[in-house]
Amino acid sequence: MEKAWRVLAPVAGVYGVLLLALFSLQSCLVYYPTRDKVATPESVGLEYESIGLSTDDGLTLDGWFVPAKEARGVILFFHGNAGNISHRLRSVEIFHRLRFSTFIFDYRGYGHSEGEPSEQGTYKDADAAWRYLTEERGVPPEKIVLFGRSLGGAIAANAATRHRAGALVLESAFTSIPDVAAEIYWFFPARWLARIDYDTMGALGSISSPTLFIHSPDDELIPYDHGRALYAAAKEPKRFLEIGGGHNRGFLRSGTVYTDGVDAFLTAYFGE
Repeated sequence: MEKAWRVLAPVAGVYGVLLLALFSLQSCLVYYPTRDKVATPESVGLEYESIGLSTDDGLTLDGWFVPAKEARGVILFFHGNAGNISHRLRSVEIFHRLRFSTFIFDYRGYGHSEGEPSEQGTYKDADAAWRYLTEERGVPPEKIVLFGRSLGGAIAANAATRHRAGALVLESAFTSIPDVAAEIYWFFPARWLARIDYDTMGALGSISSPTLFIHSPDDELIPYDHGRALYAAAKEPKRFLEIGGGHNRGFLRSGTVYTDGVDAFLTAYFGE
């Protein structure tokens, strides 16, 4: 017994240290912001306005408004957990070709935005972006598309519980952070340790906007099952668009399957 304990004690100690790290370093596992911008919309031939947003808790966020000619509406874009807005110009180009203006901004702690990222903080950031569009620019809510990719899907879904937009698009979204953690760290009680929720699934019951779910069976980060589960739980009207390719580049690899699918959904609610 003593010999067995001498073997097990170090293992148990290492396991305990890893548990503590998983509990205390969750923000580092969820958020991967970068500060330096690598480009602007002008780099891809698009005119834009630099926008400063004020949050309820006194931070200034950085964003871009990219107008489209004869715009059908405005896409309020919520990006994923890594990089900053300068890494999303391919999406802005797609939206521009579909004749939608785009408002894209960096969450607190990302790019040139002040502060440090947190779950509740990103929800405040989303509210600040909504206020900017509806109050400062005077965009009617029914002309706004809340469009979230990956982590941004959870933030967009949360915003849609408070703001009735013309449509909601959730691309490569997960059901919740505890669900993802339980799948990745199956050898830990990850669900119990999770202090960050981003409960996309839980938000769906309070959302009445038409919703498009986009997911790829080839997604190596967020399993396809998450997208299907979200779609099954959502209220009508809803659509599901299956694309191909990995988590970060599936929308590009899928080409017209992606753009035509998004366009068909938006045309149904915003016209041609």
